[in-house]
Amino acid sequence: MPFTTAELNGEEDTESLVHPLLNSQRSVINSSSQVAIVGAKLCPVESLDYEIAENDFFKQDWRTRGRVQIFQYILMKWLLSLCVGAIVSLIGFFNNLTVENIAGIKFLVTSNMMSAGSYGMAFLVFSISNFVLTLFPAAVTSYICPAAAGSGIPEVKAYLNGVDAPGIFSLGTLVVKIFGSISAVSSSLFIGKAGSMVHTGACVASVFGQGGSKKYHLTWKWLRYFKNDRDRRDLITSGSAAGIAAAFRAPVGGLLFALEEMASWWRSALLWRAFFTTAIVAVILRALIDVCLSGKCGPFGKGGLIMYDVTSTNVSYSISDVPAVLILGVVGGLLGAVFNFLMNKVLWVYSRVNGKGTVYKVLLTCGVSIFTSGLLFGLPWLASCKACPTDAEEACPTVGKSGNYMKFQCSSGEYNDLASLIFNTNDDAIKNLFSKDTDSEFQYTTIIVFFLTCFFLTVVSTGVVVPSGLFVPIIVTGASYGRGVAMLIDSRSSLNQGLFAVLGAASLLGGTMRNTVSLCVMLLELTNNLLMLPLMMIILLISKTVADAFNGNVFDTIMKLKGFPYLENHAEPYTRQLTVADVVTGPLQIFNGIEKVGNIVHVLRTTGHNGFPVIDEPPMSSSSFPILFGLILRAHLIELLKGKVFSPTPEYSGSDVFQKFSADDFAKRGSGHGDAIDDIELSQEELEMYVDLHPFTNASPYTVVETMSLAKALILFREVGLRHLLVIPKFSSRSPVVGILTRHDFMPEHILNLNPSLARHRWKRLRFFQLPRALKTLLGLQP
Repeated sequence: MPFTTAELNGEEDTESLVHPLLNSQRSVINSSSQVAIVGAKLCPVESLDYEIAENDFFKQDWRTRGRVQIFQYILMKWLLSLCVGAIVSLIGFFNNLTVENIAGIKFLVTSNMMSAGSYGMAFLVFSISNFVLTLFPAAVTSYICPAAAGSGIPEVKAYLNGVDAPGIFSLGTLVVKIFGSISAVSSSLFIGKAGSMVHTGACVASVFGQGGSKKYHLTWKWLRYFKNDRDRRDLITSGSAAGIAAAFRAPVGGLLFALEEMASWWRSALLWRAFFTTAIVAVILRALIDVCLSGKCGPFGKGGLIMYDVTSTNVSYSISDVPAVLILGVVGGLLGAVFNFLMNKVLWVYSRVNGKGTVYKVLLTCGVSIFTSGLLFGLPWLASCKACPTDAEEACPTVGKSGNYMKFQCSSGEYNDLASLIFNTNDDAIKNLFSKDTDSEFQYTTIIVFFLTCFFLTVVSTGVVVPSGLFVPIIVTGASYGRGVAMLIDSRSSLNQGLFAVLGAASLLGGTMRNTVSLCVMLLELTNNLLMLPLMMIILLISKTVADAFNGNVFDTIMKLKGFPYLENHAEPYTRQLTVADVVTGPLQIFNGIEKVGNIVHVLRTTGHNGFPVIDEPPMSSSSFPILFGLILRAHLIELLKGKVFSPTPEYSGSDVFQKFSADDFAKRGSGHGDAIDDIELSQEELEMYVDLHPFTNASPYTVVETMSLAKALILFREVGLRHLLVIPKFSSRSPVVGILTRHDFMPEHILNLNPSLARHRWKRLRFFQLPRALKTLLGLQP
């Protein structure tokens, strides 16, 4: 848990607690841990134990393992990666196929009614079906599993950084995420299913990484190898990569997205397993897509973002095309910064509404659905009808299926180009915009109206209490922006409008999400066109650079709003002016190597800390002064108390103590709550006895000297993935341990609360939206 040492001694440090900006319950104060918004609830969050506790019991357990057990451990890693890849690919295929058929039937019924002249009934059916499809996921998410709301990417990213938020990977979250996402995306809300697939893949991996379950009698010994946070973290990283790979049929892009955006810790062995997982996804999806292309998946089975290749052959460009691409990237970066700024404001407003109760969350989501339905149905009436092209490759006008030439209210032989974009799923709208040789298909006013509509509805739909994602809405918004720029410059570029749509999508993705490598590869895999690589690289670099000057990426913004104590990969300049002693206070609550049972029980009941230093004092130590022996975890102390390996006198335990426990006893549960100290019943006689902590104490914890700079300690803490970092004194004449650094001690809010004068030394960005105020101050128009 992220505690200060003041809290360990019962002192409330309420000012240093980090409260999420989205928290509407400002009066709620948790004096024992940080709090964050998990789904739609205010919850305390803990840190994960990525560090292996190398105590005598752990070493004894590993010494007894033979080659067969080691082989089982390695084999299980690969088998679970295989299972995760296979299941995530099936879920991705099922999601896509279900969304396309539900939305296709909805649009088919509505179009048939409009063809018959029943425009009022068509609008009624369209809006009511959207309302019902929105009400179901909103109610299920709000009342059953709030952690399934949103894309889940910020939660997964925080977990891989070491933050253990409750309920984000439960089986209930997985089920609600799948069916809620299908229903919400089918309801014509401007949301996507790709972001939700990242959370879905992580949930699938977490379920497999639970290490078995006594409750459901899944106690096969092979499953019990995954009972530590480190192995679960690796599997969840692979699951998140598989989610993106299944959403975009981009195995390498999914792998790079997990590396670039999600994971805080990486190594070559994990790279291989994640690559293996995404490869399984690609193989299975390819086989299933071939089945659908043969017509065996229903009338709408060929649609969807993972069901087709957006290919534009013979891509040729010259140096004269570069200025247009540069402008596209600069404006895309500015639009991305504006989007993140507006999204921040909308989420703040929604938090105020959602804070009034669960009913308000559902009503807000349904209100957005009604507004969206009215806008989508009404806007095509403003567009003029166009005559069908004589050389159209498909039937024009399109009736009864998705296509580029939707009839809407037009007469025979004409089509409504705005309806072709709006009266389709977002996936099919992207296909229409990315299509080659369609430069005369859309009117300029149509593209402008569609871009503004997409941009506005994406901002408004962000934050509603349904499983949703941002990838697809941002892609379709960027594609319309790219088309508009192509139509504006027209003959001054040799690139066709479909390619400009792809580059526009890349620029807006780079401006909002700030990824470069993964997005570049993802879009190249999606469009199946490697010739666009140089232009894609340039536009992503420019859009990211421009947007970074104004604010952070969209996922970090949401994570900050939710209050997750995320450790950045860089150290603020002011942390180099501080030492670890400046943020650690004392005295600490410590245990002796042989401790009285009553003292342990008292400390566990009066504090909420997860780890405690263990010291040896004379005559137990070989030195004339106390020495630090190691660190023992709360869970291990509770297990020792449960096992009641006590002695009436303070003496070392023998080797027979290892026979009273198994490795499973000290394994950490994947989900749910562990045993609490209040669940253990001890007699008064037992409370007066002693327990030897040495065999179960991590004798090699990470330590830093109190004079080390805070920046250097932060880098060590994050790169190694620690939960506790012991601070030892510069001189040995003092206590052997000064304090414990935890995640909370590295949070900027905590550090600046202790040292307010250092705030001016933070990294600063050029805040475009604050320039008017700065200009007024400079001119003396405002104090």
